[in-house]
Amino acid sequence: MIDCHVHLDDEKFIGDVDRIIEEAEAAGVRLMLSAGVDVESSHAVLQLAERYTNVWAAVGFHPHETTRMTQEDLVELRMLAAHPKVVAIGEIGLDFHFEHSPQDVQRRAFRQLLDLAADLALPVVVHNRDANNCMRDILGEWAEEAAGEYVGRPLGMLHCFSEDITQAEFFIERGLYLSLASPVTYPNAKATHEVAMKAPMDRLLTETDAPYLPPQGQRGQRNAPANVAAVVHRLAELREMTPAEVSLQVDRNAEVLFGFQARRMRGVR
Repeated sequence: MIDCHVHLDDEKFIGDVDRIIEEAEAAGVRLMLSAGVDVESSHAVLQLAERYTNVWAAVGFHPHETTRMTQEDLVELRMLAAHPKVVAIGEIGLDFHFEHSPQDVQRRAFRQLLDLAADLALPVVVHNRDANNCMRDILGEWAEEAAGEYVGRPLGMLHCFSEDITQAEFFIERGLYLSLASPVTYPNAKATHEVAMKAPMDRLLTETDAPYLPPQGQRGQRNAPANVAAVVHRLAELREMTPAEVSLQVDRNAEVLFGFQARRMRGVR
């Protein structure tokens, strides 16, 4: 199994990362992609990726933090992204639910980070909460502009996708993947269930967003990468597949998007 979005540098994991990764491995989690939320966090996830062979890094600026993002930060992220264990620009995007950063600041920063990703031809890991119309406008325009930089390769993924099938189809048509997290295990997450059943299987990924969003039965507790098994099993139920079949397809999808195996063949560990 692959956890395509986790925050291993989060303060909730301090002093416990070795055990968390051991438990993930024991549960059958083969790879983890840990996403940064600002420059300091991006440095931290890269250090973890250097330490653990099964951890990879995405570097970025979460929309909550963009009010303090500077041009110097963009230069620093560009430098970090040159590391061979960095496979994406993320976590980036829009969050109009909490608005910890003003909407205009979020929009400007999001576009700058998308342009950085296109300059480097790295896929993006996108956060979207209560910003659907703006997200469609910005990502739709960027996808058209950036297509030449990616030469037919996928542009990125919407992490913890929880919108409806219409939104799913819009993003899929523009070269993006959808990553399903623990909400797919929640009984009332009907829109997510529909996406899990109807979206093309070759465009779906699995994640935990740990330490956040634990699966049904563990809500209120700290989430962990080992719990991606719950996402895989629920997706298998909804698709009428076996967990092994789901894991195999997600493995293929993640390889197309992030190129883990291709990098390892070039000696990256």
